[in-house]
Amino acid sequence: MAELNVIPIARIELSFASDPWPFARQRRAEIDAHFAERRRKNPKLWNGQVLMLRDHAISGEVFRGTCFAVDYASFLAWHDWNFPDDSVSDCFAQGALRAADGAFLLGVMAAHTANAGLIYFPSGTPDLDDVIGTSVDLDANMRREIAEETGLDTAELVAASTWHTILDGPRIAHFKMFQAKENAETLRARILAHLARDPQSELADIRIVRGPADLEPSTFPTTAAFVKYVWRRAAASA
Repeated sequence: MAELNVIPIARIELSFASDPWPFARQRRAEIDAHFAERRRKNPKLWNGQVLMLRDHAISGEVFRGTCFAVDYASFLAWHDWNFPDDSVSDCFAQGALRAADGAFLLGVMAAHTANAGLIYFPSGTPDLDDVIGTSVDLDANMRREIAEETGLDTAELVAASTWHTILDGPRIAHFKMFQAKENAETLRARILAHLARDPQSELADIRIVRGPADLEPSTFPTTAAFVKYVWRRAAASA
């Protein structure tokens, strides 16, 4: 498989529109039946409102697009049915958590989540809480996910000023680096303590990743592509 391309991005500008999604309307009965079956297997799935993306473009170093709200059942069916509507995308941000010793820390999704067992940086599908007026704030979404999933206050982390974007077919992942002051083992212990206090945590474990050999098969493709990109650039500048 060809390596995914990583695109440096200076800023992300996302607008919000309340347009309906024809796919969700046209296949409503199938979607509802599908979600009922998914909930039968995993009763903790919640059918809230999430944001999806349409009409995106990269102009220079600026990523622009328009988001719209849809129920999670429709979003999940679109995923499970191999993305039948190619006019929309799953657009999300990942907080690339890096320890003082250079290691990355990735989360293992818990069994009660829709992505059980997958490994990636703190991340979550944007929702209506991320809509500010007519704009969507992916940075706020990402900081909230870091706090909720790891217990870390992003104020104690040094955030990069820029982004990196990966276009992976129907998925668009935006990464921002968050540098910690602690080493990987100390940071992992802090996060595990947070997970132990939260029985509903979305994460089941934390992986320390120092090189390609630490990337497991269940690591999300865009996450693996981003950390490999960082390692290649570090090696080239050494």
